[in-house]
Amino acid sequence: MVRSRLCAAAVLVLTGSPVLAAASGFDSLQPHRAVYDLTLAQAEERSGIAGIYGRMVYEFKGSACAGYTTNFRFVTRIDTGEENRLSDQQTTTYEDVNARKFRFTTKTFTDRQLDREVTGKAEDAGNRIAVSLENPSKREVELEEGRFPTEHMLDLLEHARAGDHVFEARIFDGSDNADQTMMATTVIGKKVTPKEGEADGKVIGALARSDVWPVTIAYFNDGDTSDALPTYRMAFKLYDNGIIRDILMDYSDYALKGKLTRLELLDPEPCPAAN
Repeated sequence: MVRSRLCAAAVLVLTGSPVLAAASGFDSLQPHRAVYDLTLAQAEERSGIAGIYGRMVYEFKGSACAGYTTNFRFVTRIDTGEENRLSDQQTTTYEDVNARKFRFTTKTFTDRQLDREVTGKAEDAGNRIAVSLENPSKREVELEEGRFPTEHMLDLLEHARAGDHVFEARIFDGSDNADQTMMATTVIGKKVTPKEGEADGKVIGALARSDVWPVTIAYFNDGDTSDALPTYRMAFKLYDNGIIRDILMDYSDYALKGKLTRLELLDPEPCPAAN
């Protein structure tokens, strides 16, 4: 089954501004809408997958003072050689980076039928993350301290700009059953200049010849031993303003490529009026 985990690397956060000047901190996050076409990169025989194609749509709205809302949709048509199955995951989140609060709703459909819905909220509780789940059942969960998705993207940009090549973090993104965190190991390569004429260069526009960091993030189940294999790996090219392209999502026995086909920059939301 295709997993579309919303960690900060996959969250596809656009930062910066329509011009190429880099910013720092919360002000570097720019609202945007990005569309990625998905194709099968490789599949092991044991995966039972003969082919996959689909689309990933990511909309990031808000501002540092108003909070950030993400609407994410991940749709794939999976061919097993015997049948075709339509998988559709729809996720909406809201993150207040200043207050360290996070809300999430994920609906998963198979062949247009709702399979499951996970809804809840999480917040910083000192040295813990307090999670309140509404669906599929009401319950309270306490987890180890970690980062929420937008926080992790800010961390990634900070480490990249500082010249750091490796860092680790615990992440909570409300995915799966929303009752556990994941450990993420991020490897940041040396900045390189993309080659002229690359597939999604026209979509990127003025950024097409700007330097990028090659980034790979490996995700592990929290509590796994140091020699455990990652459950999921994501690689992409990261611009200094946070835009990403040339995505590879590796699920171990199969992998998907994501090519940026549309990019729209949105206006930030104004700050709430003071009382």
